[in-house]
Amino acid sequence: MTRSRLAVWGDPIAHSKSPDLHSAAYRVLGLDWEYGRRQVSAEDFVTNLGALDGTWRGLSLTMPLKEEAFRAAGRHDRHAELTGAVNTLLLGDETAGFNTDVGGIIDALAEADVAAAETVRILGAGATAASALVAAAEIGASRAEVRARRPERASGLVALGERLGVVVEAGPLVGPVVAVDLTIATLPSGTSLPELTTAALGENGGALFDAAYAPWPSALAAGWGSGVVVSGLGMLLHQAVRQIRIFHHGDPAITLPDEDVVVAAMRAAL
Repeated sequence: MTRSRLAVWGDPIAHSKSPDLHSAAYRVLGLDWEYGRRQVSAEDFVTNLGALDGTWRGLSLTMPLKEEAFRAAGRHDRHAELTGAVNTLLLGDETAGFNTDVGGIIDALAEADVAAAETVRILGAGATAASALVAAAEIGASRAEVRARRPERASGLVALGERLGVVVEAGPLVGPVVAVDLTIATLPSGTSLPELTTAALGENGGALFDAAYAPWPSALAAGWGSGVVVSGLGMLLHQAVRQIRIFHHGDPAITLPDEDVVVAAMRAAL
């Protein structure tokens, strides 16, 4: 039986660009794989996963399913283990869970010539913030400031920072800011901050990576200073490239055949 079926699951899911990205890649690779989408709630995840038959190769997971997918995986890659979040499941005799968001952030920054940062400010304290912190550590960050509407939610990020060797301090979204090399915004799309806060963050925030991409520019990006601004579309693209590597040969670090051509086709599909 050929494992040729894949999909992205989440709730909501109608907005997802993943089917376009993956389908474009599979055409270039000459793979007769089917990639769809399904609206699945956190409560229904286990039931839906258990109903899949042997024709299924893997799943992409978006909110609110990343923690559910982590619990469902029999083994995890390092990024999933660190963050407690899985956005990719490779199905088979053993279900393997991966977090390609970390690599997607790193690749998107590198594409914008942001390959290193010693000090980082992370806006938001949700699941994507954990991936942002791991990505920051991997490009050399030693200190990170987490700004959140509810700073108490950042306790897990403080603990993660200890594992990574990064000093993490938490504070409210609105307040005095110090200069940093890089800002990673993980706030929900459409979030609007007070004008003075946006201006202060932009003047002292270095380069900006904003995980949001619809609408674009985000309110934060529109009010940024002179630093480089990177939209979440870069992360979306590059995390999907790593997912396809996993679905193709089981390893997010091994490049695809003619990967430059694959990535160009995916970029055109955005």
